[in-house]
Amino acid sequence: MQMIAEKIKEKIKELTENGKISRVMGWKKGLYGYDSEPFVFENGDLRDFTYDAFSGANLCKYMIAQSKNDGDGKILVLLKPCDTWGFELLDKEHRIKRENIYALGIPCGGMVDIEKIKKSGVKGITEISEKEDTLILKTMYGEKEVNKKDYLLDKCLVCSSKEYKDCDELFMTDLCGDTAEYDRFEEVEKLEKLSSSEKFEFWRSQLEKCIRCNACRNVCPACSCVKCVFDNDNSGVAAKANANDFEENLFHIIRAFHVCGRCVDCGECSRVCPQNIPLHLLNRKYIKDIKELYGDEDEAALLTFTTEDKEPSVVYERGKNNV
Repeated sequence: MQMIAEKIKEKIKELTENGKISRVMGWKKGLYGYDSEPFVFENGDLRDFTYDAFSGANLCKYMIAQSKNDGDGKILVLLKPCDTWGFELLDKEHRIKRENIYALGIPCGGMVDIEKIKKSGVKGITEISEKEDTLILKTMYGEKEVNKKDYLLDKCLVCSSKEYKDCDELFMTDLCGDTAEYDRFEEVEKLEKLSSSEKFEFWRSQLEKCIRCNACRNVCPACSCVKCVFDNDNSGVAAKANANDFEENLFHIIRAFHVCGRCVDCGECSRVCPQNIPLHLLNRKYIKDIKELYGDEDEAALLTFTTEDKEPSVVYERGKNNV
């Protein structure tokens, strides 16, 4: 990845010198080797730029604000394959000023989840580096090598496509890793087999951990309303903390319905959740149902209607009554 990062920096310098871009939305090095964070690089200063196995953050949501700085020239945004799906959604829904953005598709070999490494028992990490498919962990207690594939983000475990959407240019994308072999609906199907009471208990046990930090909403490409209903003091649901069980459910159910048919399954909601709630499973259930009921469509299924549409309800069962 170090070689790829250096090549990307060279490409950025080329685009800057040619006057195609004036700023860069990329990832900045953190204190350790596993805390890369989104950052806007200006004036050609790339000293803290990085692109490594911990650059999992999808940068497309930042384009809503950054692309509207008309006097600052074009901003370059670096997009991994899965990131481009959210970027295309923002473009389709006119949330970004596309003419102010230069979208560069870059390769991805899978991103690592530092929490999985910590949960494996590794302590006192001071630095992490990569060597092909191996992570070299330097700790206060010595050095350890682990298989990178054993610690990938959940969204990378079920990566089903290396297709890029809505990019101005693709760069070194032939170096993308293979798509995952796991079925992304496997966990959803396990939940579907539970009884109603078991499903309820599962989601209550998860949602009761919610602290209403809004991280899932703020990072989601499909959550881009100018003012969220949960920030509207007149809505009755604008509390920043859950007063009761009903409010815990309400926030996530409303959000799930809000993105239903528009979710690009980028997995950012679960990645940023400080309580580790598997929110992507809720959205993925809707994706699975839409695919089964309506098939793959170019337009969001819930934004279109035909007289042949299936009408599932509590009365019907999937696979019966033509549903």
